[in-house]
Amino acid sequence: METELQPNQGKHVEIDVADARYARFPIKTRVITDHDAMERIVTEYAAPHLQPGDFLFISERVVAITQGRAFPIKDIHPSRLAQFLVKFVHKSPYGIGLGSPWTMELAIREAGVMRMLFAAFISAITKPFGVRGLFYKVVGKNINAIDGPCSYTLPPYNEYAKLGPKNPNGVARELAQKCGARVVIIDANDLGVAILGKSEKNIPDDLCKQVFRDNPLGQSSEQTPLCIVRKL
Repeated sequence: METELQPNQGKHVEIDVADARYARFPIKTRVITDHDAMERIVTEYAAPHLQPGDFLFISERVVAITQGRAFPIKDIHPSRLAQFLVKFVHKSPYGIGLGSPWTMELAIREAGVMRMLFAAFISAITKPFGVRGLFYKVVGKNINAIDGPCSYTLPPYNEYAKLGPKNPNGVARELAQKCGARVVIIDANDLGVAILGKSEKNIPDDLCKQVFRDNPLGQSSEQTPLCIVRKL
């Protein structure tokens, strides 16, 4: 496999976590759309390379896309509330998040107006005390996985906004049954790592985050939404 699957530019195959070493093999796919099924993608691209004991890490973005949860921004019409709330969002260079009217509108539709307003209120009264991150905790519903169009995103999704995947734990379990590997659905960028779904509860979140701490899938046009992780 080592000759077939290569690390993305600027990334390394191997990484040390605690007292163990792991190999990460990113897998290039075609551009995935809502006409694809994750089971078929995994069977076609990952299954031929899997070995007993492997993990299969999957970008949450492609799971959401296959579920029909990515939308052209031209079809999203932000409400006045979305245009108001977005003014208070911290803009990060590592992703849009809720920092655009389109993604904020998706968040409102997903979580509901009252929950969003309550979360914004809690965030506003606690931020002066140095408490951060309560907005996403109060809203829930994987709102932190919502993302929008970036110049570095692979077309056509540089003109899309997307929700997080629906039922990521269930998706991970179904895919694990199909491919025989332990499956982790992950939201990773150059800022950090979030674990959205796992096929087994006993897969340690900290292990997953440490294995992916340098974001081996890349941040732009690598087109590698799958990654086999193997303990050496």
